Amino acid sequence: MASDMEKGEAAEAESSGELLPRKRRESVLRGLSVLPVERCIRQAGVCARCGRPQKVCLCPFLPAHPLNVTTCLYIVQHPAEESRVLRTVPLLAACLPQDKCKVFIGRRFSEDRHPELAAVCRHPGTLILYPGMQAVNLEEVACVPSQFPCTIIIIDGTWSQAKDIFYKNSLFRLPKQVQLKTSISSQYVIRTQPTNTCLSTLECAAVALALMEKNDLIEETILRPLQALCSFQLQHGAQVHHSKEHLLKNGLYDKPMPKNKRKLKKMELLVNNVKI
Repeated sequence: MASDMEKGEAAEAESSGELLPRKRRESVLRGLSVLPVERCIRQAGVCARCGRPQKVCLCPFLPAHPLNVTTCLYIVQHPAEESRVLRTVPLLAACLPQDKCKVFIGRRFSEDRHPELAAVCRHPGTLILYPGMQAVNLEEVACVPSQFPCTIIIIDGTWSQAKDIFYKNSLFRLPKQVQLKTSISSQYVIRTQPTNTCLSTLECAAVALALMEKNDLIEETILRPLQALCSFQLQHGAQVHHSKEHLLKNGLYDKPMPKNKRKLKKMELLVNNVKI
């Protein structure tokens, strides 16, 4: 027998044209809110390994087995990068063992909230890949034998986001700062880079791992899914994105020039081939 309360709820629902009483409807909604979102996404046709929709799955271009490397990567990712459709970090992670590629998402990192990352930053075998006046070429570091296993921290985000993360987190100035001497052009042509020699996070990782592991095949293997991603996008309407440096030098930059004097100075340096 239904209680007076249940009868009252049923009458209320009937009078308002609703299928379920309000309290029961709220209970159902609470139940839906705890369902695992990731599982639902996967069932909707997203590949669990490469993170791409099944129709454009890039797993055929990934290595059959994770690459055997001794170098460990710590990717510090800006939150805005996580939501980008064409991000490269999932492809990088899919090429490596789980314990060799760890991703930390955020803007600010402290010893209290991120003890693992703090311990890594304090370890003498850790390097942080970020260009600058104090940075040593990674090519030189790779030639010197080390008694410690190597760990490389790479910041994932736009250049302004990476700069903000690097300078506003004192932890990231503890490791030895390194940069890539290479002058290769980015193959990530579906996203605009500041200069012709700026590389995506995946490309930086590929070059760095090849140097530290002394194995050029590693770079080729990691770049393969990126090449496939760009090729697919271009075949389906995407346009090649030249760097800002290329656009400025060739008079093709069609956006308004910045009014901020510091940003305008950067634009002038790009045109005049001055390293910034």
